[in-house]
Amino acid sequence: MPQLIPSPWFLIMLLTWTVILTTMLLKTSLYEPTNNTPPKPKQAQHNSWDWPW
Repeated sequence: MPQLIPSPWFLIMLLTWTVILTTMLLKTSLYEPTNNTPPKPKQAQHNSWDWPW
């Protein structure tokens, strides 16, 4: 019954996926997005004016 004795590649694959998933989980859970957008410029104040005539 060869199904009861898996080849060592199954264990290697299982350990590899465990390491990859754990690494990705830690990277995504500890990720803090940075806000590098420059601040909005202040709008120049325009005084109202009338036509000269």
